[in-house]
Amino acid sequence: MAVPFTQPDTDGRPGREPGSVDYRFARRQVLRRVRAGELPLAEVCDAQRELLRVAEHYSQRATTPCPVCSASELRIVRYVFGPRLPAGGRAVASRAELRKLVSGRSGLRCYTVEVCLACRWNHLVEVVPLSDPSAAGSRSPAAGGS
Repeated sequence: MAVPFTQPDTDGRPGREPGSVDYRFARRQVLRRVRAGELPLAEVCDAQRELLRVAEHYSQRATTPCPVCSASELRIVRYVFGPRLPAGGRAVASRAELRKLVSGRSGLRCYTVEVCLACRWNHLVEVVPLSDPSAAGSRSPAAGGS
C-alpha cells in the first residue's frame, strides 16, 4: 500500500517564508564527512577570491567560530538575485540596505553564505524569497526575520 504525501501539521519553522530552503542539514553532513576524513579540506575550503573579498569588506561577523578551523574569522554574506539585478547578484551588508533593495520589488531571493577568511570554508546556509516589507503580513528577512 502506498503512503500518500501529506502536508505537515505545522506551518513550518517560525519566521520563515514559504519557499525558503534551509541547508543546515547538508552543512552538518559535509562537516561530518570532513571530520571522518571522507572529504579533503581542499574540497570544502575553496572560497573563490571574489567571495573572500565580499566576506572581508561587505558582510557581517558571525556569532560563532568557523566549524572547520575554529577561527573567529567566520562571516555571513548575503546576495540578492532577481529581476533587474546583476547576473552575479548584489551583495547586501545590512538590513537597511536589504529593505531598500526590496522596496517595491518582487521576485527577489536572498542567498546567505557563511565564509571563513582564515581557512576559506564556505557553505550556502539558506535561500529565502524576499517580499516588500510594506506588504501586510510580510515575514521575509527584509521585514525583520533572519
